[in-house]
Amino acid sequence: MTTSTKPYLINLINLYSEHKDDNYAKWSKQYLRNQFEFLGIRTPIRRKLTKQFIKENGLPPKEELKEIIFMLWDLPEREYQKAALDILDKTKKDLTVDDMQWLSQLIVKKSWWDTVDVLSPHIIGYMLSNNSDLIIAYPDQWIEDENIWLQRSAILYQLYYKGDTDENRLFKYILRRKSSTEFFVQKAIGWILREYAKSRPESVRSFVSNNDLKPLSKREALKHLKNSY
Repeated sequence: MTTSTKPYLINLINLYSEHKDDNYAKWSKQYLRNQFEFLGIRTPIRRKLTKQFIKENGLPPKEELKEIIFMLWDLPEREYQKAALDILDKTKKDLTVDDMQWLSQLIVKKSWWDTVDVLSPHIIGYMLSNNSDLIIAYPDQWIEDENIWLQRSAILYQLYYKGDTDENRLFKYILRRKSSTEFFVQKAIGWILREYAKSRPESVRSFVSNNDLKPLSKREALKHLKNSY
């Protein structure tokens, strides 16, 4: 921790610590299968606190952003990883291709759906929409990786692309992992197809009809499509 970043982190830690709730912390820990510690700050309250913090302390300068994000990621309580994601979302327009390597490290560090599902579509998806040349080096490689969170990130980075979705790439990724027995991969497939169906319902209906997807993926994909067959 550098001299300049230390006060920033201490101010956030002090603010969050003032709003701890031990009972909700216990419930939150159980909800995420006892993998992480919690302060017990409910999401709406945490977002208000983060907004207050940023108003009073500003956003980190670009040259300190990586250090601050990783320090927040290293803190034991899960709320600090959520704060890191809030800060990243506020600073994503300043991210460059050189930041992609360390951002991708966050996917496989303290991995669970609650962080990956923000990182992939909101942060990394935004970056890839503006730097499509990175797709070959990152999601094209992630879908081949054995780490299920990299697989999920590859599938979900286009979640909010709507009509700009690269359909061929999306369907290729899904076919590559359609036989996965991992719940979080099956769920991601269903989720992205359900979302894409809002823009291209016939494409999704045809794809699901012509490919042997896992029941969970198929059920999620067709959840809002009528007369699917």
